[in-house]
Amino acid sequence: MSDLLRAPAEIKYAEELDWLESIDDNPKPFSWRLSPKMVRLFIVGSERADGLDREIAPKWFGDRSFVERSIVTLASDRGLLLIGDPGTGKSWLAELLSAAISRNSTQVVQGTAGTTEDHIKYSWNVSMVIAKGQSRESMIPSPIMTAMETGTIGRFEELTRSTSDVQDALISILSEKYISVPELGGDQSGGDNIVFAQPGFSIIATANSRDRGVNDLSSALKRRFNFVRIPVVTNKKSEAEIVRFRTEELLRRHQIELDVPPTLLDVLLQSFADLRASAAAAGSDDEKLESALSTAEQIGVLEDAILHSNFFGARALTARTLASSLVGSLARREPEDLAILNKYLHGVVEPRSTEVGGSWPEFLEGGRDAIATLS
Repeated sequence: MSDLLRAPAEIKYAEELDWLESIDDNPKPFSWRLSPKMVRLFIVGSERADGLDREIAPKWFGDRSFVERSIVTLASDRGLLLIGDPGTGKSWLAELLSAAISRNSTQVVQGTAGTTEDHIKYSWNVSMVIAKGQSRESMIPSPIMTAMETGTIGRFEELTRSTSDVQDALISILSEKYISVPELGGDQSGGDNIVFAQPGFSIIATANSRDRGVNDLSSALKRRFNFVRIPVVTNKKSEAEIVRFRTEELLRRHQIELDVPPTLLDVLLQSFADLRASAAAAGSDDEKLESALSTAEQIGVLEDAILHSNFFGARALTARTLASSLVGSLARREPEDLAILNKYLHGVVEPRSTEVGGSWPEFLEGGRDAIATLS
């Protein structure tokens, strides 16, 4: 695992998954590696009432009802569509579900404008086709087809980013549970040219609610999915847990020993809460930051500040560095975003610096300097 830039969940938490599988005596659907109860426990963490000999730390922070509905959907014959704003943890939840159920979260198709039917069905090894003709050996299965053949979970990221033709190709897969390969010829009834899905196969798709209108899903495809809407985390306690969890992971991954004062985490959380409130009250898009101000972007600001402090600072996170990272990360449009951030510093942070003190005066100074540099 140490040789991987980013280990998938089934490798990162392999020891924990092995242990849960060894004690799991609950009924399992199809070819699932863990029972629904253990899948939920792996994702949201254990409680004292679970009576386990070891603690299982939570890996996804949110309402457990979303996790339970997702698990129930995957135990049925319907696909699961996780939908929500950018940075709400949809992809991370999909990865955790796949890792717990199939011990393989890497059977992924990334939806883009360039995604084709070949990416969700199959393509051909041209050199083998020239040498030996079209056959099962010369066929290159897509991640979705591989999931069908092995009875595991396939993932489709950013579904609404792909074209309607690609989306329509999913309809037969989700409803009929097979892929026809007409190039192989043969007897249709014998199945020589058909790849059938094995029990346990399902698809987890994600879609950003902000992409509405890019490539809207057809009503036929919508009927094949159960929708689970993941809201933006607005509860400060939950968001603090997520940021703290990701910060600890970051420090371990980079092998960094650096002090991250809890007071600065509070400053970061409050600044994002302030900016979200400002965006909600804005009268037009021009008065809003282009950033979605998600928890994921908040973590990105903190990661940037930590790495800058480790490599170029005094190996201690400061409010000045945090403010500089916030401005640098959120100012994507010039001069619009810089103007919005400058208004926030003068209208909110400056009065708070006078009234509250603490880290806010240094945060204000660092933000002003960053804006001046970028202006």
